[in-house]
Amino acid sequence: MPNSATAKKRLRQSIDRRARNRTLRSALRTQIKKVRTAIAGGDAAAAEEQFRMAAKKLDQSAAKKVLHPNASARLKSRLSKAVKAMKAQAAT
Repeated sequence: MPNSATAKKRLRQSIDRRARNRTLRSALRTQIKKVRTAIAGGDAAAAEEQFRMAAKKLDQSAAKKVLHPNASARLKSRLSKAVKAMKAQAAT
């Protein structure tokens, strides 16, 4: 346990930040699952809409330092690639 006043404050801050980051990360993971489910279901319109929302959440989490910006970009790229592949397969 912290002894000094500053250490106690840092503990309080880290607990608050951890809770905030956990909720943001959880919402992000849920949104990514929705995109992957729509892709697996073959629903192009739903996949496109869910991807737009996921991309927005990824950008927000990178801006808030919940995720590393490169990790956010990598996830967006992979999801976009999967959506495009699903669309191309449906077209043929």
